Amino acid sequence: MEPWATERKGRLDEHELDSAALAGNPLGDPARRPLWVYEPPGAEGRPLPALYLIQGMTGQLDMWRNRSPFRPTVLELVDRLFADEGCPPARVVFVDCWTSYGGSQFVDSAGTGNYHTYICEEIVPFVDERYPTTARAVTGKSSGGYGAMVVPMLRPDVFGGLATHSGDALFELCYLPEFRVVVRALRDQYDGSYERFWHDFRSRPALTKPHDAELLNTYAMAECYSPGELPFDSTTGELRPDVWEKWLAWDPVRMVDANADALRGLRAIYIDAGKRDEYFLDLGAEAFRAALARIGVTDVFFELFDGAHGGIEYRYPIALRYLAERLQ
Repeated sequence: MEPWATERKGRLDEHELDSAALAGNPLGDPARRPLWVYEPPGAEGRPLPALYLIQGMTGQLDMWRNRSPFRPTVLELVDRLFADEGCPPARVVFVDCWTSYGGSQFVDSAGTGNYHTYICEEIVPFVDERYPTTARAVTGKSSGGYGAMVVPMLRPDVFGGLATHSGDALFELCYLPEFRVVVRALRDQYDGSYERFWHDFRSRPALTKPHDAELLNTYAMAECYSPGELPFDSTTGELRPDVWEKWLAWDPVRMVDANADALRGLRAIYIDAGKRDEYFLDLGAEAFRAALARIGVTDVFFELFDGAHGGIEYRYPIALRYLAERLQ
């Protein structure tokens, strides 16, 4: 079995930011946030690309230190990539956009807070002031993969590349099937009330009852895409078309045409997903690539690999290498 590093060869700088964008957010979540910057060996002070790594739903920054059995941590994978595997040098910026609902989708929302502004207007200038930066890209998995698609579309002046691993896309396949599960769970366990769910959820160890994950995810997405409104009737499950359209407006597949010029200007686009993804995000990946092709963007890394939604942290270095090579 290949060993992983026990002593880091690069440097990990751990910062904290006091965010004006997150101050007074509707959930009362901390406005002071951690931020990590990985500096590859021998790169101190050199102008380099900055690769922003964002997390999936329920991700908190210190979880990058977590180890799965027989596997290196993400921090070790990153260090090995740049210290031992010949990847062109780049800095990796680890961003915290967690919320009390488990995630922010990296958008500005009246329901969760201004996390898109936080990244683009506060984190990026903070990093640029301290580390000479030549170019920037954003990468992540799941909800982080969603953010990696959407943030550069909206701010191509800030980010010149993206890499998405199993990113939320094609919402009718990845989100809509959970609505029926949520409606039944609300009816059978909480008398149809999300308030009762939250009271119960926060009074016990999290994710210990059936359908906790679906209830949590659906409400969190609603607060990001349609604050204060569910896209379905909580008694019958019938879609509310006006609210569902608000969600679809945030679907990366559907955002491509309106942001065609931004996407055509990106220097690197990487897309992958597991063929057995439980949320069918491999189909979302296919649809995103097809939408890009329709606007003439064909210089894209695309791969469907043998895997599911979880346990794919080994894909991060593949995308980081691609971005680092393309942004040199």
